[in-house]
Amino acid sequence: MAVLNYFHDFGSLFFPSYCSGCTAPLQRGEESICTRCLIRLPKTRLHDYPDNRIERLFWGRADIQFATAFLHMPRSGITHHMIHELKYHGNRQVGVVLGKLFGQDLQRSQRMSTFDRILPIPLHPKKEHQRGYNQCHAICEGLEESLGVPWSRSHLVRDSFSESQTRKSRFERWTNMDSIFAINHSEELEHQHILLIDDVITTGATIEACCHALSSIRGIGISVAALALPVH
Repeated sequence: MAVLNYFHDFGSLFFPSYCSGCTAPLQRGEESICTRCLIRLPKTRLHDYPDNRIERLFWGRADIQFATAFLHMPRSGITHHMIHELKYHGNRQVGVVLGKLFGQDLQRSQRMSTFDRILPIPLHPKKEHQRGYNQCHAICEGLEESLGVPWSRSHLVRDSFSESQTRKSRFERWTNMDSIFAINHSEELEHQHILLIDDVITTGATIEACCHALSSIRGIGISVAALALPVH
């Protein structure tokens, strides 16, 4: 162990790792996020409250059992920087770490449901190729590790390429998402409780479209969770 620590410390001199939240150098034992940022994570704890603001967002729009988000995301700060790192700077590992922490947080909630499968919001293959990966897959990997619930990338797919949702109104986002998701092997999801995962919830249009596609499956239950919720 002492030898491993020596090589870790020696390597850090030339190839230092930095915190995804504050960019400070990581210390031995820290993974993607420094201890200071871990302590300061702005958790929403919305999963402890029935009829919370995310659940209300989907009233009359989608039939969901449970909805939450892990972190508040102001326009700047720790969460914003970590999400930016995850989506645009190729920092996949921070998504895995945050997903694992999110799962641990969910397990401590009295409202925690039992899930059969975790499904990420899919990217179109073209966009996934451009980005190099789907950031929601990283989040699902962390959730699977902490919750012990398998995740699947093959059941929910994006059928057509859509324009970016950024700068669109709520109605424009909804029409942009209409009928672009499809289900593979729907019989494998029958009578299962699905946890649908996104990185950030804004208007909920993408999640709503996914829920509509999934709702055709017999006996399915759908819950929703996102890594971050914008704070304006």
